[in-house]
Amino acid sequence: MIRPRIAFFGSSLVSAYWNGAATYYRGLIRELHALGYDVTFYEPDAYERQQHRDMDDPHWAHVVVYPATDEGVGRALDDGLRADVVVKASGVGVYDEWLEAAIIPCRRRDALTIYWDVDAPATLDRIERAPDDPFRRCIPHFDLVLTYGGGEPVVRRYLSHGARLCAPIYNAVDPSTHYAVNRDPRYRAHLGLLANRLPDREARIDEFFLRAAASLPDHRFLLAGNGWEDKPMPKNVGWIGHLSTRAHNAFNSTPLAVLNVSRESMAQNGYSPATRVFEAAGAAACLISDAWEGVELFLEPGREVLLAHSGEAVADHLRTLTAVQARRIGEAVRARVLAEHTYAHRVRQLESLLVLRNAA
Repeated sequence: MIRPRIAFFGSSLVSAYWNGAATYYRGLIRELHALGYDVTFYEPDAYERQQHRDMDDPHWAHVVVYPATDEGVGRALDDGLRADVVVKASGVGVYDEWLEAAIIPCRRRDALTIYWDVDAPATLDRIERAPDDPFRRCIPHFDLVLTYGGGEPVVRRYLSHGARLCAPIYNAVDPSTHYAVNRDPRYRAHLGLLANRLPDREARIDEFFLRAAASLPDHRFLLAGNGWEDKPMPKNVGWIGHLSTRAHNAFNSTPLAVLNVSRESMAQNGYSPATRVFEAAGAAACLISDAWEGVELFLEPGREVLLAHSGEAVADHLRTLTAVQARRIGEAVRARVLAEHTYAHRVRQLESLLVLRNAA
């Protein structure tokens, strides 16, 4: 079977700097390559991501870094629109409107076009507040809309805006990159959190992480991620700045527990497990997560994940959590994600959608 060539326009494949979707793209594209797909990833030279690369160009994808200029985007489009499947991801960060508007009229007549939304609740909120948003006019012209989460609520909303077909392709674990390692003294803590400082997440981190830290002055809390340098924090919170993906396994394997805090839009919508959930699970971390609708579709509360509705609930978990209990939860969640939530599972779902769309 000859599988199609795919052109993928996204934020970055080779840098996770201010780019939480990087490991999602990597897991999916690595599996597509394993099935015989030829994927070229087009990413702009923007936001200092190329200066903060955490991987070389991989053997399983071609990477084209284009200048963040009119000429650079134009050349990338001229090249990418020759592919059999053209994917435009949300949140490229520069020239998003141009890319979305140009792909449909300029693609090959027999090419399949996909809009891949890595923050669908926020995208839909934006266009529903702004009837003149140019992306609204693009939605019906894409052959397929894929989302990084959101479940049926997001699918219904996209269909109401004219999407021909919409389906979630959820985050997952890549067992070749996320796994348990020996504890690293640099990351010793009762609770670790890896999260960049973003407007629609900060208030939730104040609640679920910093409030919990203030409640437990004798516990150590560790925060990794960009943007927190001027944030007031309790004295028992350590901040280590940007953390390369090369250190994620050690960070997830070392603390007693690891916290997931969803972005506001995803928490309100539900059905949106973050990349960090599966990365931590792959490393057999004891995961504490803010509670959101649909979590039980992915993990079993109490056995594979501890849920919290507030910072005080996070603190309550930590007051009683023992190393033995944490290890048991970590082993259970790792077994669950390896059995049901790997990128190999997700790519099989993607292939079925491509076949379905081609048959329509």
